[in-house]
Parts: sequence; C-alpha cells; structure tokens
Amino acid sequence: MMSTKNGYLIKNLDGSSYQTDLWQAGMGIVDFTNPQAVYWYKRCLASLIDLGVDSFKTDFGERIPCNNVMYHDGSDPVAMHNYYTFLYNKAVFSVLEEGVGKNQACLFARSATVGGQSFPVHWGGDCLSTFEAMAETLRGGLSLGLAGFGFWSHDISGFEGTAPDPAVYKRWCAFGLLSSHSRLHGSSSYRVPWNFDDESSDVLRLFTRLKLRLMPYLYHHAILAHKHGVPILRPMFLEFPQNIAAESADTQYMLGDALLVAPVFNAEGDVSFFLPAGKWYGLLDGKVRESSGSGTWVQEQHGFSSLPLLVKAGSAIVTGPDDAEEPDYDYFKDFIVSIFEIADGAAVVVPIPDSKKLGAYAGEVKVSRSGDTIEVSGGDAQFQVRVLGVEKISVEHGVDELGNALVSAKGKVTFRV
Repeated sequence: MMSTKNGYLIKNLDGSSYQTDLWQAGMGIVDFTNPQAVYWYKRCLASLIDLGVDSFKTDFGERIPCNNVMYHDGSDPVAMHNYYTFLYNKAVFSVLEEGVGKNQACLFARSATVGGQSFPVHWGGDCLSTFEAMAETLRGGLSLGLAGFGFWSHDISGFEGTAPDPAVYKRWCAFGLLSSHSRLHGSSSYRVPWNFDDESSDVLRLFTRLKLRLMPYLYHHAILAHKHGVPILRPMFLEFPQNIAAESADTQYMLGDALLVAPVFNAEGDVSFFLPAGKWYGLLDGKVRESSGSGTWVQEQHGFSSLPLLVKAGSAIVTGPDDAEEPDYDYFKDFIVSIFEIADGAAVVVPIPDSKKLGAYAGEVKVSRSGDTIEVSGGDAQFQVRVLGVEKISVEHGVDELGNALVSAKGKVTFRV
C-alpha cells in the first residue's frame, strides 16, 4: 500500500505504521506533518474533484492517539491531539480551493480546534435522535459560536439510532432551517420527510421556503461573521450583555442581531423563553409580545408549523419574494422591506448583499422616521414595504393602506402613520 510504503501514516515507536481497528480493520492515520503525505492525500481528493465532487465531509479527526506514536516532524503526540484536526481540515480545504475555487471551498467538518473556523463549515457530530439531544445540540452550537466559529450546522432530527418520533423530526426541522447551514442526516435510517408523515413534508417545505426568503438577511450576517467573527447563531447574552437573565437562556438564540428564535423541545408544543425588554413582533404568527424592566419569561404553545420567531422593535428586515426557489437569487430585485415600529428620529440602514459576488453588496435600504412620516429609500430598486406597529398608513400618493399591508415602491416611498 502506497501510504505505508512511503511513510505517509503516523508511526509506532518502532517505525512501523500505526494501525487501529476502531472504525475499520487495520486502518491507518495520515501524518499531516509530512509534506509528502499531504501532497499525496490532496492528489487522492483532487481525482474526485475531477469527477465532479465539489465538497468533502471531513468526518472524525478527533480520535488521535496520544501515546506510543511518533510524527514525521517530531511533534509531541499529546499536543498533536488537538492540532491534528487543524492540519487535516486545512489540507482538505486547500484542495477544494485549488480544484473548486478559492472563494467556493466549503467542507463539512466534525472536529475542530483553535483556528479551525478558517475552514468552514462545522457540524455538531453524532447526537441522539431525541428532544433532549436537540437541546444539547443547540447548547453546543452556541458554545462553538463563542469560540469564534461563525457558521454551524447539525443533523436535523439527530443522528444515532433508528428514525425518531415524527414529533422530534418536525420540531428539529424548524430549528435546523433556522440555523446558518441545514442538512438532513441519520445513522440507520433515511431522514427524508415522507418517511415520517404527511405533515413532516409540509413542515420541512414551510421552513425551507422561510429560509429562502430570509437569505438577504442571513447572507448579510454571514459576511459579518466572516469579517468580524460574530457568529450567526448568538447566545442571548451576546446581544444583551447587560441582562443577567439572558445568561441562563440557553435553549434559545438570536439569529443575527434582530431575530429571536426559541425552538420547541416537545411534541405538545409547550415552550418557555426569555424575552428581553421591549416590543417583539412574531414573524410567523403576527402577534406582538411586550416585555419590560429586566425582561420576562414567556410561556407559549405552538403547532408543528410554528415556533417563537420574533423581531425586535426598531428593526427593518429585507426578505426575498415568497416564490424564491434557490438560495442565491437576486436579493436586490423585488425584495420586501418589513419595518417594525421605527421610533421618531431613528434611522436604519439595511445592507443588501450581492448574491453573485462573494462578500459584496448590491445596495442598501434606508429607513428613517420624523414625527409621523416614514421615508424608505432603496436606490433604483423595485421593492415592497410593510410597516408594522401602526393601525393605518397613508402613502404619499394618497392611497390609504391598513398597517401590515404590502405597498409597492420604486426608488423611494414616504408614509404618514
């Protein structure tokens, strides 16, 4: 075998190749401290890219021996236990950059260490297929975000064991599609919705379409994560650092800076979540929640097609059209601006990414309020506006609309509320 013959594997102290039966009989571990081993390994993957593969799942990487082994460059095996995954993912990511494109490389990594966020995306590993594991998965993802990892995914409905109860599947679909990256995966069963029940397909479809509409918002926060290291999924105390109560709210999160998400962890739909002070608008149910002082713990009940997905007052969010079918549509065309109770004297600027140019912006929307007048400017774009938190609005052209109604505009539109 070439890897053994050429010394490309981690070695035992006697110089023979280290082997283990832990996963497959007689398997070896590539020594990524050996430049020739890295070159050989990358060429093996490059041959797959030539066949049309455009991404790799870098599974494992954490089951690395710490005793009685040696590396090509003489590294300390104990120190290498964590560092190994960095070299492993770096090698795979670099061959993707070379073969797929420098700004197109993306892998699906399980293990990580300091600096591993340079090689996205990481997922939560092999969790159980239970509600308890769903909550543990969220806590793990929030912890990873605090370690500097801006992007994160997890196995929707869990991984281990047979197919979970349909209730677990449907609740996890909502949580999974409201994460930065989403995938269906399982160990000994297929996690496609039609294997559960008809409602599972409806739920998955609903939240997939929701995520597509949210892509201008999500991609903007992906750019921020890349440039500044702020994760897309944020613990509550990261957005509300002065609020002590937010520190214990570990089964909910902020998706970006404006959306609060509280996944439901039971079949009945009961959910308890922390609501920071202020007004919050339900993006799915249209209801307004209010909290004061240091915040309030709220108890609600939601069906499988819903969960607390709230927008804080003072925000303006740009979303795509309802019929979006792909994630990289033109975000600066026929978009919808939803304005959630902008205060008098306030001004909000919403950058809109360019879906075809990595890290670039196609334009922006400016929303400002002076007294009872709200002005929305979107450059030369054609868009629609929804103003929430008002009973009635009057458009500059004299057409009265009820609050929440969509008003078409081009370039600029002014409302009186």
